[in-house]
Amino acid sequence: MPTGSERSLRMLATALEKEERGRDFYKEAVDKCANELGKDIFRTLTIEEGIHIKRVKEIYDSLQRGEAWTGKWKEYKLQNENLEQLFKERIRKLGPGAQAGATDLEALEVGLGFEQSAIKFYEQELASATDPLEKEFIQRMILEEHAHYASLADVKLYLTNPQAYFIEHERHTLDGA
Repeated sequence: MPTGSERSLRMLATALEKEERGRDFYKEAVDKCANELGKDIFRTLTIEEGIHIKRVKEIYDSLQRGEAWTGKWKEYKLQNENLEQLFKERIRKLGPGAQAGATDLEALEVGLGFEQSAIKFYEQELASATDPLEKEFIQRMILEEHAHYASLADVKLYLTNPQAYFIEHERHTLDGA
């Protein structure tokens, strides 16, 4: 049976692989995406996955040296603490005239899959975590991956059906307020 440190190292190695794949995909998606809002979300996610990678490497290297979990990973903060709100504001400024190509929508779908997979992975790992700092790290990653997923879902809805997006997110238009 692996020790907590061995389990953590395996978890972090898998996390690093997932985060690098996501970052690399988002980086490629920026170039392939025709829609500026799509490019924008993929640029932002490329940066945020890069921050996740720095966090994971920081912890992994520390545990490899035989050190205990520390909160040093907290130094790697996301630039946009409220990613969902950031994209809602950008969408609101664009208004209901959105258009997206098939490759844009396909990239958003793949991104949603990456984020869903990351959320599931971290949720499973949270159940095995014993160290309070490890739990805090995993919980933070879950929250941030949820924000990535929600932002991608909002952009997808907006690009596929702007009217539905505004009805869902701007409810005041339905009650006359």
